[in-house]
Amino acid sequence: MKTKIELIVNGKIYAVEVEPTMTLLDLIRDKLELTGTKEGCGEGDCGACTVIMDGKAVNSCLVLAINAHGSEIVTIEGLGKGKELDPLQDAFIKHGAIQCGFCTPGMILTAKALLESNPNPSDGEIKLAISGNLCRCTGYVQIIEAVKDVAAMKEGK
Repeated sequence: MKTKIELIVNGKIYAVEVEPTMTLLDLIRDKLELTGTKEGCGEGDCGACTVIMDGKAVNSCLVLAINAHGSEIVTIEGLGKGKELDPLQDAFIKHGAIQCGFCTPGMILTAKALLESNPNPSDGEIKLAISGNLCRCTGYVQIIEAVKDVAAMKEGK
């Protein structure tokens, strides 16, 4: 039996019918056709499916779509304005924190949620925040540097 839910994704209101077992990941990718959110492990271990839900980074593969009713979701497509990239996206490019790119959307959204709650995180806080996001290519150093760069920009350094 399908249930109608309403949610805001990237500033746009959606009213959709979902199956009780549909995940937020499947809703985002299949119904809303926002394919920047990636499916990796399907078990919440890799972070490829990370989105920001009500201000917090979550693994969308672990959230039932029905539980997102009334929530505000930000996907990688919701960052930036038009053709202008979000500062984190720019920093990831500048620091070479994007290689194969599969982890990038989830990693950027995790970092975005961190910087929203903690504008000047330490290296340890950055490492802890991204610990749920696996990256097989970069070794994480470039990712940490990109996040620190954006934090420094916000601080005016």
